[in-house]
Amino acid sequence: MPRMNLRKILVPLGGLLIVGLAWRAYGWPGVAFAAGAIVMFLLMHFNRTMQVLKRAANQPIGYVASSVMLNAKLKPGVTLLHVIAMTRSLGELHSPKDTQPELYRWTDGGGSWVDAEFHDGKLRQWSLTRPEAEDSAYQPPVA
Repeated sequence: MPRMNLRKILVPLGGLLIVGLAWRAYGWPGVAFAAGAIVMFLLMHFNRTMQVLKRAANQPIGYVASSVMLNAKLKPGVTLLHVIAMTRSLGELHSPKDTQPELYRWTDGGGSWVDAEFHDGKLRQWSLTRPEAEDSAYQPPVA
């Protein structure tokens, strides 16, 4: 049985509480103001999500400009939407669809990549992998 997320219950209850308090204090004008504020809040979040996804739609899936910079900017607990906003690209899914944890990979032009593990939409852990550097030191010609 999946763990119940209290935020899914508390946020709507908080909205109802705000509307109820507005009714008690100001009547119908208070309800209209509180409902308008809640709708504005929801529209702002919807607009941000659409902007992030619109920017990500213009990039190849799983591409990031610099894996090293992405690795430096990541913090535990950030949301998948925040990581997509940082990379401006959807991550390449490396786990079966609709399973927890979700594993995504972002790769840069140099062949380095960042593997990120998300659980319930929050970043749990990540790792940077860099390709083996070729030995560019002088090697004498074979005779």
